[in-house]
Amino acid sequence: MLWIGSGRDSAITEEVARHTGLEASFALSDSQDWKKKDVGRRRVIVLELPASSAFVQEVLATAQKATRPLPVVILDRDRSLNEMLIGPASGLFQHLVGERSAEEISAGISAALDAAEQKGSFEKVEPWNRLLVGESQPMRELRAIIRLAGPRQSTVLITGETGTGKERVAQAIHLASRRSAAPLVAVNCGALPEHLIEAELFGHTKGAFTGAIGARMGRFEQAHRGTMFLDEVGETPLVLQPKLLRVLQERELQRVGSSETLKVDARIIAASNINLEQAVAQKRFREDLFYRLNVIPIRVPTLRERRSDIPLLAAHFIESVCHREGLPQKRLTDEALRRLTEFEWPGNVRQLEHAMEMAAALSGERETIYLGDIDLHLQPAVRDLTEGLDEFPVDIPTDDLPFEDLMGKVEKLLLDQALRRHGGNKAKAAKALGLKRTTLLYKLKAQECLAGAA
Repeated sequence: MLWIGSGRDSAITEEVARHTGLEASFALSDSQDWKKKDVGRRRVIVLELPASSAFVQEVLATAQKATRPLPVVILDRDRSLNEMLIGPASGLFQHLVGERSAEEISAGISAALDAAEQKGSFEKVEPWNRLLVGESQPMRELRAIIRLAGPRQSTVLITGETGTGKERVAQAIHLASRRSAAPLVAVNCGALPEHLIEAELFGHTKGAFTGAIGARMGRFEQAHRGTMFLDEVGETPLVLQPKLLRVLQERELQRVGSSETLKVDARIIAASNINLEQAVAQKRFREDLFYRLNVIPIRVPTLRERRSDIPLLAAHFIESVCHREGLPQKRLTDEALRRLTEFEWPGNVRQLEHAMEMAAALSGERETIYLGDIDLHLQPAVRDLTEGLDEFPVDIPTDDLPFEDLMGKVEKLLLDQALRRHGGNKAKAAKALGLKRTTLLYKLKAQECLAGAA
């Protein structure tokens, strides 16, 4: 047992060690001494507050990366810990609030050890678990669905906003299936030109079209005995959807340019970030194909719905970038971490990943990532700045459109609005608009010149 604290009450540490039968090793909180205690060999970490949230996050992240489940028991006598800032309350994170006796602390440690043992058993039989980072309630529910749906042969439709990790979920389902030893073949239906998608999915014979210099196996054939992942399935052209439906219904296909029918055994997982039911109502997607795909629906939660996972995800991405780039391991300040948890993340997990990669790069050799290192990614989105443009007092001509004049008026209104909201403070107005202060000053000067000329 590694006990990290102030050292003021060593008697309770010794009493807990007697109750649990664990040998105790002590380290000071908010220092790096604990890293010298051979953390990997410990069965449990007891973290006594007060300590900075960045330090708590670092301890939890280290425990999360351990080769075997390493629980952390946090003693929070003063109720000072904000769980949102340090990560999710999972079974391996026991948060004991208020004054606790040695017996109560020992019981918390025992519960954490039991949870660690159970988690270790799960991970041995569920390797797909490592693909999904997070212990929030939405993520626990997602894991439960994958655990049930994975071993089945049924078709799965994954929905969710862009950047939520739909492909990761598809990979987890494949690894949880009986087909995990066979390939998972992925194709993005929205990224392929319409005239090539049929040949890409179903293959083609030699001479089937210009450039077909030889026969080629399609993606469905490549996925035989495995899993076929159709990403952005809502972008599939209408003319191709009947052929896709046939593969789902009959498990057979024909290569382009061939009349031979080929049997294919592939489990289908599809994903879409558009509302397929709405696409059906708009006649852009076949209703029968939608129902054939929507056998087991899985919705991936947005990052806004799982904010408690943000610290854990941020630490995970920072560690990955630092390892890849050969940088020293870094940690976020309390201010930066608080800002991450408050941000709306319209781009979801993917946007957070890119923000952490940028932060690791901008922080250089520093071990600390400050708010300024991530601030560029947290500027208001363009849609926020243009919200209410329909109500702007700008007249758009019905004949010729003087675009430069019109955009000049819009720019002036945006600048004036930003300055009003921030009491004339140019630095704050520039930050709100995602501009450098010098750029804002230049634009204001240009507007003054135009007004004077008028």
